[in-house]
Amino acid sequence: MAATYDFALKPHPTIPKPEGPLLVCVLDGYGENPIQDEYNAIFSSKTPTTDALKEVPGRWRTIKAHGKAVGLPSDDDMGNSEVGHNALGAGQLIDQGASLVDNALRTGSMFSGEGWQYITPSFANNTLHFIGLLSDGGVHSRTDQLFGCLRGAAARGAKRIRLHILTDGRDVPDGSSLKFIEELEGVLKELGEQGCDAKIASGGGRMGVTMDRYEADWNIVKKGWEAHVLGEAPHYFKDALTAVKTLRKEDSDKPVSDQWLDSFVIVGEDNNPVGTVQDGDAVVIFNFRADRVIEMSKALEYAEFDKFDRKRWPQTRFVGMMQYDGDLKLPARYLVPPPAISGTSGEFLAKNGLRTFVCSETQKFGHVTFFWNGNRSGYFDEELETYVEIPSDTVPFNEAPDMKAREICEAGKEALRSGKYDQVRINFANPDMVGHTGDLEATRHCCELVDQCVKELLEVVKEVKGRYLVTSDHGNADDMAQRDKKTKQAIVQEGKVVPLTSHTLAPVPLAIGGELPEGLQLRDDFPEGGLANVASTIFNLMGYEAPSHMEPSLIKQ
Repeated sequence: MAATYDFALKPHPTIPKPEGPLLVCVLDGYGENPIQDEYNAIFSSKTPTTDALKEVPGRWRTIKAHGKAVGLPSDDDMGNSEVGHNALGAGQLIDQGASLVDNALRTGSMFSGEGWQYITPSFANNTLHFIGLLSDGGVHSRTDQLFGCLRGAAARGAKRIRLHILTDGRDVPDGSSLKFIEELEGVLKELGEQGCDAKIASGGGRMGVTMDRYEADWNIVKKGWEAHVLGEAPHYFKDALTAVKTLRKEDSDKPVSDQWLDSFVIVGEDNNPVGTVQDGDAVVIFNFRADRVIEMSKALEYAEFDKFDRKRWPQTRFVGMMQYDGDLKLPARYLVPPPAISGTSGEFLAKNGLRTFVCSETQKFGHVTFFWNGNRSGYFDEELETYVEIPSDTVPFNEAPDMKAREICEAGKEALRSGKYDQVRINFANPDMVGHTGDLEATRHCCELVDQCVKELLEVVKEVKGRYLVTSDHGNADDMAQRDKKTKQAIVQEGKVVPLTSHTLAPVPLAIGGELPEGLQLRDDFPEGGLANVASTIFNLMGYEAPSHMEPSLIKQ
């Protein structure tokens, strides 16, 4: 039964509504890391604005942005932009994708659900394909969940299984792809001993094959389609380990990162691909996170499709691990129901006639709209909401680390000055997206630019007599080096520091300011405060009591 809410917001008894709008500024990937050395790109950059925010008594603190604080299974799980923005926008702790899949595997409900029943007819005489990120990073997928699905399929009659793997090197250490492939081959051998013909059929690196997002570069999806579905790629190998070792060019001075490996296809003794997708086959995308598999889902599911020439479109039984877009109903069938998030802050703003301006570039636009609004596409009220997407560049982010920060800043300043909005919500993608490249200097550069943009925005907030809340969704740029677990020192190999390209477990900053009542402060008695507490804090800063179903505000009452 769907939850019901009293949508009427009540004025806050001690915090009046500001004269100007509230700026909500998300610095994506901007962690507050206790390790403060040259490899902390934020600490080692010139960031006078965000540094100054820390010095205002009672107006700055850190909050948790990973693990159980954002609905993930354990505190060993890194936060990510999707769950982070879910928590920020919903103000609630929601069991997220990884937890839901864990539960479905543990209880066996996955194997009795409609999605599994839909693919089962293909088990006897056709091939069951799995496409996704081979990684234990827990951001998009997890190897143990994939292995559970494989074993479950074989136990339930699947006679022929093919794997189409994307290598990571982004949410996990670069080079770990070899370990994951060895583990997968061990499981496939186990299935073979049970009479199931199970093989790796194709693959490639996640940043150049299959896993594009927000339609930034459909050619990435096209390369995946050709490798996974058609069996066409620039490289053909007899086995996946040889493929990855060769494509990584490990014997060179500059090995290719896992995340950037070219697409490849595995062939048999007859030199034909071992696992093309044919009519009647079943296809499972095993990522639980939505953003980087929506496009491949469209290519697999939609009869009408014009993003690239598919050459042929096999009639398959296709399911996602989850439904990746609830409004598009994409895919139509899935193995695990997605988290149901209702009563989000955006819905409350619209129900109360409050006007919102939202802006980011393509790489994070969905985060401040779709994910912020509880995995919901579109507007709550188009008359009250303005969404502005600034197209991202299509070059590696460290080559153009400014990304679209300047354009976002200008759009934010214009919105603040317009007098049209009660809330202006923006996201700067740079610290996260450039941080993922492992390029320390480029990440320092973008942190400094974002800091300057924050300075300009806060100046306009002061000008219009508004208020601001500055925060982040998870750590990333705060640590750019892989470290020894005991000493925390950066790991050096062949005279070079091994870059860290993944998110971190660091907390993130929360700063408030502007035209605030004298004496208003953030709570210092609530160390467990996390991203889910931000929505209530936002409502307080806008002059309202927070909805009762949301996690408590971080403002002292």
